[in-house]
Amino acid sequence: MPHVGVQRGRASRAIRTVAAIRTVASLRSVALLTSGVLALPALTGCSSGDDAAGAVVAPQDIGAAARPQVADGGTLRWAVDALPQTLNVFQADADAATTRITGAVLPSLFTLDERGRPERNPDYLESAEIVQREPKQVVLYKLNQKAVWSDGREIGAPDFAAQWRALSGRDTAYWTARNAGYERIEKIEKGANDLEVKVTFAKPYADWRALFSPLYPKDVTGTPDAFNDGARTKLKATAGPFLLKASDRDKGTFTLARNPRWWGRPSKLDELVFRAVPRDKRVAALADGTLDVAEIDRSGADRITLAERDKGAGRGNDGPELTHGPGAAITPASALRSWAIAHGSDEERAEAEVRARKQTREAVERYAEEQAGLAGLSIRKSLEPAYTQLALNGSSGPLADERVRRAVARALDRQELAEIVLKPLGLPARPPGSHLALAGQPAYADNSDALGGHDTHEAQALLADAGWTPGGARQKPGTSKAGSKASGAGADDDAKRESGGQAGTSNDDGTYIVGDDKGRRVRPGPGLYSLGGAQVGEGPYYADGAKPGSGSGAQDDGGAAGSDDRPGDNRPGGSGPGADTHVLAPARAAALQEIALMRQADALDDAGHGHKDEAGKRRDGEDTRRTEAHRQGGAPGAYAPKGTAAPAAGGPLGKDGKPLTLRFVLPSGAGSEQLRAVGERIAQMLKAVGISTEISKVADDSYFKDHIASGDFDLALYSWPGTAYPATDDRPVFAKPEPASDGSLVVEQNYTRVGTDHIDQLFDQAAGELDEDEARDLVRKADARIWAAAGSVPLYQRPQLVAVKPNVANAGAFGFASPHFQDIGFKKAESAPKGSKK
Repeated sequence: MPHVGVQRGRASRAIRTVAAIRTVASLRSVALLTSGVLALPALTGCSSGDDAAGAVVAPQDIGAAARPQVADGGTLRWAVDALPQTLNVFQADADAATTRITGAVLPSLFTLDERGRPERNPDYLESAEIVQREPKQVVLYKLNQKAVWSDGREIGAPDFAAQWRALSGRDTAYWTARNAGYERIEKIEKGANDLEVKVTFAKPYADWRALFSPLYPKDVTGTPDAFNDGARTKLKATAGPFLLKASDRDKGTFTLARNPRWWGRPSKLDELVFRAVPRDKRVAALADGTLDVAEIDRSGADRITLAERDKGAGRGNDGPELTHGPGAAITPASALRSWAIAHGSDEERAEAEVRARKQTREAVERYAEEQAGLAGLSIRKSLEPAYTQLALNGSSGPLADERVRRAVARALDRQELAEIVLKPLGLPARPPGSHLALAGQPAYADNSDALGGHDTHEAQALLADAGWTPGGARQKPGTSKAGSKASGAGADDDAKRESGGQAGTSNDDGTYIVGDDKGRRVRPGPGLYSLGGAQVGEGPYYADGAKPGSGSGAQDDGGAAGSDDRPGDNRPGGSGPGADTHVLAPARAAALQEIALMRQADALDDAGHGHKDEAGKRRDGEDTRRTEAHRQGGAPGAYAPKGTAAPAAGGPLGKDGKPLTLRFVLPSGAGSEQLRAVGERIAQMLKAVGISTEISKVADDSYFKDHIASGDFDLALYSWPGTAYPATDDRPVFAKPEPASDGSLVVEQNYTRVGTDHIDQLFDQAAGELDEDEARDLVRKADARIWAAAGSVPLYQRPQLVAVKPNVANAGAFGFASPHFQDIGFKKAESAPKGSKK
């Protein structure tokens, strides 16, 4: 379930993105103004509790095993989206693979525990603490005396000093993507001995633990040339449990090997291989055994669950046929109709049908083979340290009015939206109460009361106060925005009613609405197949994605038949009209036969001989509805879900002759189905208070570059990663935009364009507050004002689903926690009981 994600100011904390957009945080000073402060009572940042004790936290799921239970040796293959373009995490094109690899080969002085709290890494540090606060902050690092680089040199003050100079921002010859915190350092020097490093700050810095993780050798950071180009594909020295062994871009692999100079607990694995496997190819790679660990989406998890269930039931291979996948949409009626076309008098139609039958048969066989390969895999799940938000562009239009933004937020049932995504996975479905911390973190507090919860009446009152009334539209037909595509709740509703459709139907790219149709069983149509009760994928399931040509005689409701001469038999391996050779019947006889069989197929439909669901229960009447939809020109599945909200009383709102319509931009690519489903449900919620939406689905590769970053949207969904250092990392995300000298707006990473001077002031105070309790209180106050400004609304923490071979130990859904690479491996085989035969 890939969601659109972006990175905050720290390039090392990567999260998978649809389009990797990185913004170099400008080093601007913010005047500590008192003007513009929201005059709201009780915005103290602790409206629902001052700590995370009561927050719902999902534990990490990594197949934890003690080191004695993990075998020595072996190679583990781990999927990444792509091989890294650079091994320098401080460069703009660093990505998640960069972070993963450097985490295994470079020092991280502080790592995160499963609650997102920084903790000292004893492999590198004996201690690290603030030893002086006045007149200036001084931090003393005492290094592990065994810590050395792979070339044998001790890790020491020269490495710290070189990294500071490279990232301080004072030398523009270094091409850095960020320098947060390093610009506050005044000097670095050796302490009482070579194992002590003393760092003096010119300005107090609360997030000092974020610095020097990772730490690069001075050979990388010592000169601009080495920094800019020397660490892109290799590192001259490393200091982790693994070291770099080889990179093969043709094969898409990056191999790490056990570090013989490693002084800590030795790595259990001999080698760790990162393989570049796109998300949509991972199920196949897992099935053929070329991956051991891979993050997957919901549809992939459903397939693994079904594979395990089918294995227990003896389905697939030589057993009963699978009740899901590309063959699930084939009904007796559709198979009979396909057989009739293949044997009909129209040679062109018959040839096309034969090709379709062959490709469907091959797809069924391949799907069954993949399912057999998926059986036995485990799914490890937790909550990812990231949340998905609804972003409201406050730079212009109706959303420039904070009352309208607040109305949008109050119209949302965040609990329902969280349940849509998380409840089916068995994960805690509680919407985040903070923009700046996630459940379980020390700084977490539910500050959503600063804005208010779901209340449609209050939302309507806010809109009325802003001048948007039912009689204010007077919109003429055909005046929708040029270039936008109306969908869901909005301008398209009248057209849907005229054509017999309703809000909430399937649309042209396979998106369907979830929420009100909970528990509704939808029969897979020819364009979808069922996984775990949900419609996913596109079909028919053609081999290699190639669809057969369809002329005037292309079949129109489903389903190529099976592989032998018997109508309705969809088992692979036959030799009938779906095989490579085919003999047409004489024209007149074939025509009569086709007519008879088509009538018989219609009779099967009308008699209600429907497809059975996975529990073996017949879904009576659904075939009839499908046939009627076909006859009337509707698509299968085009039925409004039960409980679809009626139009708001009084109709859409307007003001000064203009309707209240917001452009909702969503990614259109495969894998974003659930994100679009959430967007459609949001559109329904907004419609209930009189707000229309025009849903515009755009290509993934242009979503951020051409829409989010450029401000070409009213509403959008994307994700932000969590952080242990919100005062540093979250400031550019919520900083008040400032005009540049050329008249443009400097937004840093605040793509909503909503911010205040007071929010900036609270961030700056928190970053310089060395008392940890006081710093947390300032962060919570900043969050309360972010809620009140209503520029973004956190909806749910993202699920983290990882498929692994069941014997993989200490790897999977890590949550916030940093991986302990030296402990990852394969569990030892259980010894046979005494007296058992070997």
